[in-house]
Amino acid sequence: MTSILTNIASSKSFGGWIKRYKHHSTSLNCDMVFAIYLPPQAETHTVPVLWWLSGLTCTDENFMQKAGAQRMAAELGIAIICPDTSPRGLSLPGEHDTYDFGSGAGFYLNATQAPWDKHYRMYDYLTLELPELIKAHFPVNGRESISGHSMGGHGALVLALRQPGRYASVSAFAPIANPGNCPWGQKAFSGYLGEDRNTWQQYDACALIGSGVSSQELLVDQGDADEFLAPQLGADALQAACAKAGQPLLYRTRSGYDHGYFFIASFIDDHLQYHAKYLYPTGAHH
Repeated sequence: MTSILTNIASSKSFGGWIKRYKHHSTSLNCDMVFAIYLPPQAETHTVPVLWWLSGLTCTDENFMQKAGAQRMAAELGIAIICPDTSPRGLSLPGEHDTYDFGSGAGFYLNATQAPWDKHYRMYDYLTLELPELIKAHFPVNGRESISGHSMGGHGALVLALRQPGRYASVSAFAPIANPGNCPWGQKAFSGYLGEDRNTWQQYDACALIGSGVSSQELLVDQGDADEFLAPQLGADALQAACAKAGQPLLYRTRSGYDHGYFFIASFIDDHLQYHAKYLYPTGAHH
């Protein structure tokens, strides 16, 4: 049975529509909101999808409002789906105490530790539940790519690496690429998954790359003025893991750019065009 979707906002943009929907999630045991941009092509035929996973503290709204992606998505005929970054409306102990754990910080995993395991199952939500909903309610053609920023870049890499062949392409902006070896990841993984570091490997892009599960090219953009680059993001570890495993990596250092949305807005068109090559391999969108 598919969940009932309630449209809570609609705005026309570049001939298409940005829409926000609320629904009850069975995997997260709470009500959730997501946003979708439907390009003008969706009025007449089915279109491919780009999943965008956001970073710490974000909701579905940050990317839609700040990235400026709609013009190029309309031109290319790509729908963009922005889920939230964690379950909402709960009051678990300590859930709202810090920005990097709990609310707004779901890390796109399935928690195994109480009390998080009853709700913090973003991996299942994004790989099973939400895609089924999208397929049931929107004119999508089954081709999908994935991208994200920071914690969401971590999510995009992990979802793609764990499901080889599912996404036509994958990209990330300043991803948390080696969460098992940085403060953000260690805090989240300890809380959600427990202290056995072996269980962390399934959600660590560097560990997944090292296990050789995927040979898909990874596109990563990273600003060299990013204040989180050294302490949190694991860019060196990502490049080393890819080199060692023979994993194709298109890694681009962007001079002078920081961790924020001005960086994303500067290069989002480039990422959308990259994904379009894979989502429309015959160039059919023109």
